[in-house]
Amino acid sequence: MSHSRAVKRLVAVVELGSTGIRLLVAELDGHGGWRIFDRAGKPVSLGRDVFTSGQVSLDTASQCLGILRGFRDVLTGWGLDVSAAECIATSALREARNRETFIDRVFLQTGFRVKTVEGIEEIRLMHLALNFAVRERRGELARSNSMVIEVGGGSTEIMLLRRNRIAAAHSLGVGTVRVQQQVESNMGSGRYLLRFLEENINTTCERLSSELKLDTVKSFICIGSDARIAADKAGSRVCDTYSVITRKAFVDFIERISSYQADELVQRLHIAYSDAEGMIPGLLVARLFLEKTTAEEIIVPDVSIREGVLINLASGADEVEEFHAQVIASALALGRRYLFDEEHGAHVTRLALKLFDELTVEHGLDKHARLLLEVAGILHDIGTFIKTSGHHKHSEYILANSEIFGLAQDDRAVVANVVRYHRKQSPQQTHVSYMGLEPGLRMIVNKLSAILRVADALDRGHTQHVDIHEIEKSETGLTLRSGNPMDLSLERFSLAEKAGMFEDVFGLKVLLI
Repeated sequence: MSHSRAVKRLVAVVELGSTGIRLLVAELDGHGGWRIFDRAGKPVSLGRDVFTSGQVSLDTASQCLGILRGFRDVLTGWGLDVSAAECIATSALREARNRETFIDRVFLQTGFRVKTVEGIEEIRLMHLALNFAVRERRGELARSNSMVIEVGGGSTEIMLLRRNRIAAAHSLGVGTVRVQQQVESNMGSGRYLLRFLEENINTTCERLSSELKLDTVKSFICIGSDARIAADKAGSRVCDTYSVITRKAFVDFIERISSYQADELVQRLHIAYSDAEGMIPGLLVARLFLEKTTAEEIIVPDVSIREGVLINLASGADEVEEFHAQVIASALALGRRYLFDEEHGAHVTRLALKLFDELTVEHGLDKHARLLLEVAGILHDIGTFIKTSGHHKHSEYILANSEIFGLAQDDRAVVANVVRYHRKQSPQQTHVSYMGLEPGLRMIVNKLSAILRVADALDRGHTQHVDIHEIEKSETGLTLRSGNPMDLSLERFSLAEKAGMFEDVFGLKVLLI
């Protein structure tokens, strides 16, 4: 019996961060694994520029172009073209007013195609990297609540895990570069820095505690160079992919270095100046969050967003299933925060997915669209928390302004619009949020909304007593057999009210028997 041989391929990941540009070259083995061949990094002041003036300066842009040309030469040495590189940018470039101009210059002068990633996408990639780094502790994490934090130059990414499932994910506008500038502009001392951070973080923690009580958090995981330095100096190495440092040792280390200037940190700790510059604010942010938990040690993985991108490129079926599970866990956590009808949402979702799977030829959508329908089905009635009347509009508002792990901005916009149209009215040209979507996304909204309407009509009374046991398709119609001897008058009436959009989109009349 012959087995197909996995094809190995060489890839590169480039990250334009707030404090530097970094490169990783690795070989994917075709089975979800990889081997890293090369790493490189150069400091650059993207964050300092953007968080001060709102845009990338000419000098910094020139510096970035020079670094990227050098990285292009490195790739050439490995026999790679720049088209083989995944080039991402985080919070600094994401917020730059001249982002598009800068990205265009980068492409024209270096060949790298830069993609800015949202905060929630950073969290997803961070989660992929984290799962790889601490895989041997998954059993332990599955038995406790955890907080995962990464303090970057422009933002802090936070995940709360309830037994290793996403309970909340947030990207906060508090980063080391941003904090330093705030302190400098107010001619602040270390005491001012601490007070500034305490005020911001206390407010954040109040919100986080409504999603997962922080005093139940037993595992604290801190990602980033600041934590790695602390673990190297005051912790212990557990394996190749992570270290640990006790709570007391972590706090003592911060106390010992908190009065040092960057030059002193370089001399005393033997670290690069670019690492020293924002180290103390970064560690203080981590400590303030740690103090809200009951964790007795900090787990410090040896990974970054670049490894997350690498894992994403190498992902196999297990990673895809894990990602799907985490998205759904995040959607459920959001629904519970707004006291949604979970049983109704779950039942409507099952019906909607059954219709989606039956209509693959008619809708022509992919698995990602199916995931968006699943999230929309779970959360379509979330707006009743605000008011039952017009709840579809309230649902749209909540979803448009909430973060769901793994869903990018366009994804959330699609989901928000799908729930907006799960009732009677169809999309109109006067509807700003719908018309603001790209034409391709509007078509996805139409198809998913049409399916969700039918599914929701089948549970009009929120009783979950109508299921779809069989679906029969003809050229002009869709017959849904419930297999339930109960009176279906209410569901048939609801279907008659809501099936018009389905008929318009798919050209099929729907009959429930």
